[in-house]
Amino acid sequence: MKLASLKNGSRDGQLVVVSRDLRQCIAVPHLANTMQQVLDFWDVQAPKLQEIYEALNKGSLSASMGFDQADTLSPLPRAYQWADGSAYVNHVELVRKARGAEMPPSFWTDPLMYQGGSDTFLAPTDNIPLVDESWGLDFEGEIAVITGDVPMGANKKEAAEGIKLLMLVNDVSLRGLIPAELGKGFGFFHSKPSSAFGPVAVTPDELGEAWRDNKVHLPLEVTYNEETFGYPEAGVDMTFDFADLVVHASKSRKLAAGAVIGSGTVSNKLEGGPGKSVSEGGKGYTCIAEIRMIETIDQGAAKTAFMKPGDHVVLEMKDRDGRSVFGKIDQKVVKAS
Repeated sequence: MKLASLKNGSRDGQLVVVSRDLRQCIAVPHLANTMQQVLDFWDVQAPKLQEIYEALNKGSLSASMGFDQADTLSPLPRAYQWADGSAYVNHVELVRKARGAEMPPSFWTDPLMYQGGSDTFLAPTDNIPLVDESWGLDFEGEIAVITGDVPMGANKKEAAEGIKLLMLVNDVSLRGLIPAELGKGFGFFHSKPSSAFGPVAVTPDELGEAWRDNKVHLPLEVTYNEETFGYPEAGVDMTFDFADLVVHASKSRKLAAGAVIGSGTVSNKLEGGPGKSVSEGGKGYTCIAEIRMIETIDQGAAKTAFMKPGDHVVLEMKDRDGRSVFGKIDQKVVKAS
């Protein structure tokens, strides 16, 4: 099942069920007006929405209308919680190696996670505002799950059952602000502005065989300034699966329906070492920081610049038949007024 939130002038948008081919949708006000309302009563609402989804795919609903990704907000335009992990430890290892820091052994057994701002998410085609180029604007291609209610101290089975929907993410980061913030010993704040999520959220079963072991086994395609920047496999080199991340997030608190948990930057190794750019025959990257880290390690200094006004990034994940799963995140950078 695929769900989206259409722009309608309200903060939370209008919930619609979207066809598998992303061409048609239908509002369901008799069941729910917003995505959060569905999540609050998931066990009751999901089977009814599934019936509508199946009918929509058959073309038997006269009230359906054309679906335009540009008309969507993020599936949850705002959320009670946005916690982003770092499941691809290869990425973390590169970050630390580039600045000459050792990798603590615990990083391989205990996920990293930060709590981001969830009161305002960017729509998937919104511009990314940039105040100052020295802040080091970067995109980060990720996947996220939306949970139902998850008990405190959930075990892995409970965590896996708590995963209701999946989304594509651009976790926007301001790399130039991170060192000073981490130096205070209190974590990210200014360096993590509003993230953007793909046009549609999908149930795990919609992925078929690509959803197994609580991972998405599909490539995440990133196009940057009209050139292929990367297409690493999201199911490869993921040290902690999504159930692991939900277990971690629920260690000392309940997770309320609508909690969003991110995977962190999708990152692949190559022959046991750092990945390579597409031009060098590798699968590339899903963020600028990673190629800069490799440049620093190999050449002594980073050469690839961070984003500036006018730059354009597109993130998309397609199934093995070439069909878009979540729709596109398609954003340009603009100078903030």
